[in-house]
Amino acid sequence: MKIGKREFNTDGHCYIMGILNVTPDSFYDGGRYMDKDACLKRVEAMIAEGCDILDIGGESTRPGHACISVAEEMERTVPVIESVRQHFELPISLDTYHACVAEAGIRAGADMINDIWGLRHDAEMAAVIAREQVACCLMHNGRPVDGCNNRCHPENAGSGGGNDGSRTNANHDLIVGIKNSLTASVTVARAAGIAEGRIVLDPGIGFGKNYEENLHILAHLTELKSPDFPWLLGASRKSVIGEALGLSVEERLEGSIVTTVMAVMAGFSFVRVHDIAAHKRAVKMCEAVNNEKI
Repeated sequence: MKIGKREFNTDGHCYIMGILNVTPDSFYDGGRYMDKDACLKRVEAMIAEGCDILDIGGESTRPGHACISVAEEMERTVPVIESVRQHFELPISLDTYHACVAEAGIRAGADMINDIWGLRHDAEMAAVIAREQVACCLMHNGRPVDGCNNRCHPENAGSGGGNDGSRTNANHDLIVGIKNSLTASVTVARAAGIAEGRIVLDPGIGFGKNYEENLHILAHLTELKSPDFPWLLGASRKSVIGEALGLSVEERLEGSIVTTVMAVMAGFSFVRVHDIAAHKRAVKMCEAVNNEKI
């Protein structure tokens, strides 16, 4: 698939999506990159370590996060996108679920929209992505609807999604529920005119899932993944790792690398991570083993 000016071989390789949060309250790197110069230095380092795509987020999505206005989200992200695009060539993803923020970000230079609600909370998001002909990552989200949604157009109730019943009876049918929810997101994308070759899917580790459910997803990545679309895993330093190991967010690197190894072995095409170099090496080793098995 093509993201920005770069072609990605999603059938035979796993790429690194590096996280750049321009937020004061993200669970791991909140407050580190609020300054534009700090952002550019971080991006330069990430590229040197092997980052393939940069994912910029202006609002924390951790549980209990503080909602911000659309104007503030734009103020945080758009100048950073413009600066990164001016200085670097790598593809840029914008992590937002608001159509108006997405549109502003694309005009600033974003090549991809990473929507944690899978096009199903802002009724205009799919149309923006289709019109601008950018790529998109559609994530499964099991969280209930809250007051942060649809702030571009408060009169809109959105297009569904979120709590789709996939958590009924604990882990029973969890994988089927995620698949069904993402199929609904793909249906929205198709109806809007988004080309299938521009779509990536994400099972949404940590979003409306408890500890056991997150482990269940990680244990069934091969079963979850369909051959129709490339898949992304975003588990870096998340609470499921902290709970499994009894470690703080600062101590979760090794656990995060394990999830990347599992993603590569399951045939995922992207991993979204904080620590570029370590995950790049893990991917390279996994792919060396996979190539030997062929």
